Amino acid sequence: MDNILTRRKFGLKTQTTLNTRFWLLLLFFGIALIQKNAAQSGYRIGLLPAVNINKPIGRGWAVNFKYELRQFVAEGDYSASPESAFEYDLSDFIFIASKKVGLNNTIAGGYLFRLRGATVTHRTIQQFTIVRKLNAFRLAHRISTDQTFEPDNPVEYRLRYRLTTELPLNGESVDPGEWYVKISNEYLNSLQENSYDLEVRLIPLLGYEFNDNNKLEFGPDYRISSFLENSPRSVYWLSVNWFVKL
Repeated sequence: MDNILTRRKFGLKTQTTLNTRFWLLLLFFGIALIQKNAAQSGYRIGLLPAVNINKPIGRGWAVNFKYELRQFVAEGDYSASPESAFEYDLSDFIFIASKKVGLNNTIAGGYLFRLRGATVTHRTIQQFTIVRKLNAFRLAHRISTDQTFEPDNPVEYRLRYRLTTELPLNGESVDPGEWYVKISNEYLNSLQENSYDLEVRLIPLLGYEFNDNNKLEFGPDYRISSFLENSPRSVYWLSVNWFVKL
């Protein structure tokens, strides 16, 4: 019996180590892309506040509403100081329905309604999430696709992969009244007619859980795109997310 328990513990430890190494490798790859391309490009700085409202409705189903807006505050290039560029960009209204399948997996589908000036954009969303609870942190893989419909433009098809880890700063899990760190690394592939692009996102956030139904996360959200054509674009957001569970 002791040998069996030892083998199980060793197997769990090995799997945890492999998952951690995989995540770190992907993260370092994202950082390497950022360091290689950022210095060659211009950039913009903005605010990215969002409200997430989640409502479980039974039998593993839940519905989510998210409101997010984008506000630019500065722009420039890396050879000069940034210039003020206070400009409202857009507002997103996102509706998602999700269903748990198995113990740690979730499938979801939804719709995004975007307002940018006088332009209205529609987007359909499909996603699959796998969550792994390891010894000292939680690891989530999310694969999603979406289709964006905008007047006078071809349909844009995107494939996204996001890896997120959540690390409690006290103990082995996040409890009410405690701080935690959440780090996400995302790779977003876009195809619009014959044009392909890749965007890399690195998002380290600090979070605080007020209670089981309310938490707040804030921190930088860095995105770089168009570096495949040697004309990269960088955007630095200050992300502030409020999560409410009804």
